[in-house]
Amino acid sequence: QVQLVESGGGLVQPGGSLRLSCAASGIFFSRYAMGWYRQAPGQQRELVATILSSGSTNYADSVKDRFTISRDNAKNTVYLQMNSLKPEDTAVYYCNAVNQRAYWGRGTQVTVSS
Repeated sequence: QVQLVESGGGLVQPGGSLRLSCAASGIFFSRYAMGWYRQAPGQQRELVATILSSGSTNYADSVKDRFTISRDNAKNTVYLQMNSLKPEDTAVYYCNAVNQRAYWGRGTQVTVSS
């Protein structure tokens, strides 16, 4: 059974930082492209960042130079370091794993507010 479990969300003030983690099980993790997506209320789910099995990364323009995606294949975990957070970063953040199939986690809430 495939499971993606996100953690690390919470409430943070503007300008603050959070680190999200996504622990994967039931997949050959190192062979999967991993990604973070987010969905704000009333909005469509959007790409935040992806990291391929090669380590190559891609970011949405809105988070470039503020967010960093990384992976630890030994721990079957992908991370999203989020710095200089803004109120518009408020959303539910979802972990995604893609190879021949796509899998999703249940999400973790990130709220940026003073």
